[in-house]
Amino acid sequence: MRTEQPKMIYLKDYQAPEYLIDETHLTFELFEDHSLVHAQLVMRRNPARGPGLPPLVLDGQQLELLSVTLADQELSDGQYQLTENHLTLQPASETFTVDTSVRIHPETNTALEGLYKSGTMFCTQCEAEGFRKITYYLDRPDVMSKFTTTVVAEQHSYPVLLSNGNPIASGPGEDGRHWATWEDPFMKPAYLFALVAGDLWCVEDSFTTMTDRNVALRIYVEPENIDKCQHAMNSLKKSMRWDEEVYGREYDLDIFMIVAVNDFNMGAMENKGLNIFNSSAVLARAETATDAAHQRVEAIVAHEYFHNWSGNRVTCRDWFQLSLKEGFTVFRDSGFSADMNSATVKRIQDVAYLRTHQFAEDAGPMAHAVRPDSFIEISNFYTLTVYEKGSEVVGMIHTLLGAEGFRKGSDLYFERHDGQAVTCDDFIKAMEDANGVDLTQFKRWYSQAGTPRLAVSESYDAAAKTYRLTFRQSCPETPDKVEKLPFVIPVELGLLDSKGNEIALRLAGEASAQGTTRVISVTEAEQTFTFVDIAEQPLPSLLRGFSAPVKLTFPYNRDQLMFLMQHDSDGFNRWDAGQQLSVQVLQELIGQQQKGESLKLDPRLVSALRTVLSDESLDQAMVAEMLSLPGEAYLTEISEVADVDAIHIAREFARQQLAEGLFEALWLRYQANRDLSKKTPYVAEAEHFARRALQNIALSYLMLSGKPEVLAAALEQFETADNMTERLTALAVLVNSPFEEQKALALASFAEHFKDNPLVMDQWFSVQAGSTLPGGLQRVKALMQHPAFNIKNPNKVRALVGAFAGQNLINFHAADGSGYRFLADLVIELNGFNPQIASRQLAPLTRWRKYDSARQALMKGELERILASGQLSSDVYEVVSKSLA
Repeated sequence: MRTEQPKMIYLKDYQAPEYLIDETHLTFELFEDHSLVHAQLVMRRNPARGPGLPPLVLDGQQLELLSVTLADQELSDGQYQLTENHLTLQPASETFTVDTSVRIHPETNTALEGLYKSGTMFCTQCEAEGFRKITYYLDRPDVMSKFTTTVVAEQHSYPVLLSNGNPIASGPGEDGRHWATWEDPFMKPAYLFALVAGDLWCVEDSFTTMTDRNVALRIYVEPENIDKCQHAMNSLKKSMRWDEEVYGREYDLDIFMIVAVNDFNMGAMENKGLNIFNSSAVLARAETATDAAHQRVEAIVAHEYFHNWSGNRVTCRDWFQLSLKEGFTVFRDSGFSADMNSATVKRIQDVAYLRTHQFAEDAGPMAHAVRPDSFIEISNFYTLTVYEKGSEVVGMIHTLLGAEGFRKGSDLYFERHDGQAVTCDDFIKAMEDANGVDLTQFKRWYSQAGTPRLAVSESYDAAAKTYRLTFRQSCPETPDKVEKLPFVIPVELGLLDSKGNEIALRLAGEASAQGTTRVISVTEAEQTFTFVDIAEQPLPSLLRGFSAPVKLTFPYNRDQLMFLMQHDSDGFNRWDAGQQLSVQVLQELIGQQQKGESLKLDPRLVSALRTVLSDESLDQAMVAEMLSLPGEAYLTEISEVADVDAIHIAREFARQQLAEGLFEALWLRYQANRDLSKKTPYVAEAEHFARRALQNIALSYLMLSGKPEVLAAALEQFETADNMTERLTALAVLVNSPFEEQKALALASFAEHFKDNPLVMDQWFSVQAGSTLPGGLQRVKALMQHPAFNIKNPNKVRALVGAFAGQNLINFHAADGSGYRFLADLVIELNGFNPQIASRQLAPLTRWRKYDSARQALMKGELERILASGQLSSDVYEVVSKSLA
């Protein structure tokens, strides 16, 4: 943990490094109670910094320096300066070598940064600034070096020794030890370094690239997980082929490796040639992983593989440019997932997540631009804004340039900057140069925080047959800036006639119609577009495919929304019309509850969803998405002052009414799909995902009826399902039901059956933590005493505490503040041994201004208590201090 006063780092202060490292030679001697790291750095003065030989300042934390040699001369204590965070030397020439030996303690490293032990395995996590906990180095992304790494360890306990690149030598050592040397021929920054040593089993395959090179593929896991790797391997091969076909990117090493690790702060890490994954992001088998988990594994495997080019071959100049690699790569993996599954459903899921969580981040105290101007702790900026909004920004470029233009731009970007550390401006410049366009105004998406609002109004002139759409854009103030300049907002739209047919679109001044769907660019604070030859009053379908990450408002009435649900040719907008209808109905119920009136559900919502359920031409995954009401977190996000109790009561009432009104249609769909599930072996493919999705949402509604035949169906599904998707859903509906005896038996049976599978037990924790029945906090506290829970494991914390505080809003926001006290206590505890996880658990408290005055006072009080609790890590200090500002 850092003990110095946290300080702000600013983008405007960036300077190129004084020195460069051409070669890095590392030797690791791994022991049970310590490890030794010997580093030789072949260095030179950076010619970009001009003449002179300033001091060389190497980064280092929690290192015991044993020796240091400069230009082949060992230095005494007085010939260097050593502080808690730096080793400073004075070179005598422009080229030189630095040799250091340090002792570190991976066995006690609970922060899971640098070199640490997960169970019996040595592994690393160096992004963003973990390498400085391994050895003294210029730990910054714009210092790129060729690495050669030798790992030495006891052979019986650690038969597998891995690092970046290709293996070049190995052999036995003394006293039962052995060694292996790896060489990475590509220049890379230290954050992409990786090392693994353990008793691991391996699943092997191969891939033939588009130039007929053979690449060995290996997934390393602990022996008990060897049967859960095939889906990840299939996903990897699909990713490699897709990246060749869509982006023309070929893999460059002889071997690509993935290692599954149980203790990991993030999802996965794209270290060159040796990707280290959180085990939850790589292990998947029908009996132990849900459909959502299978899709997550496929997406994360693709994401980390795609980083080989968008992140590794071309990397970030500095951490302010993080979205250069992450936003771009999320866009790439979303495209891959859309092609592998249902593109419309993928878009729906991405946007629903963005609106609920990233929009909330934009409206909170940690709001920041896609390329932030400053930070205290870079680990806090691995955010939804950098990743998800960053992806949306890249997606808008794709929308503006078209698929062909975007490919030309990405080709130029990779060609121009291969082997370099670059900026978001370099990415935009490649897109401009390849297409002959000016994206200067568009770049405001990178520098301005907040979610733009786009208010749309219409006017129709029947005599002139003209239809005008007026767009007014604005962006609320954020902590960094009050006034915002207009964005470039690409709006994809269509117009529907009274029969639901698409109208040909011709703007005033154009010679002919340009199709029935088109993209217009809103670039001014207020802008009007006039369409001509419009024979009747149309109904606009706006922001098709969610073409820009904005909050759009248009005065649709409920009948118009029902019409769009039935007729819009854009699948995303059909779903969105349903969501808007649901929001209007739910907000009406919330108002009734707040006024003490009897709740009455608008029957048009029941009618609309009945039509959706009866339309067997629709993708079943689409039907499932349209049946899903907006969540309590989203209803909170769109409220000026969130009334937690009224939101929960209103939404539960709506679900109950829908269950009763649609019972027969839901029961028919459930039975048909469940019967098919019994007859069809599990397949991790889109059509099967869709069938199970509709089956399971139907069951969740049906269970609200309390009918004995539904209870029997849920029990049958729980007991006989051959896959985790159906089993876990059945468990969840039982856990949220009033059937206490059946619930207790199911929970006990599940835990007994899967007690030796940590990832499945995480799901068991989450199901209970997310139950909105009374007593949620008491259940969570009891589960923290369960043998399968370990507070030092990030997955356990996320599964139990994260699910409770982030999803179970009615229990977390208990009026007595008990949920807030619980979370604050946990953050204080986590701060002591894993600051990254501590800071990430804080998000629910940071939104305290969203709630009523009583809850505001309680939440703010807990943040103040955390701030006053003692020596805080920079991770936690930044989030808390900004939340209270």
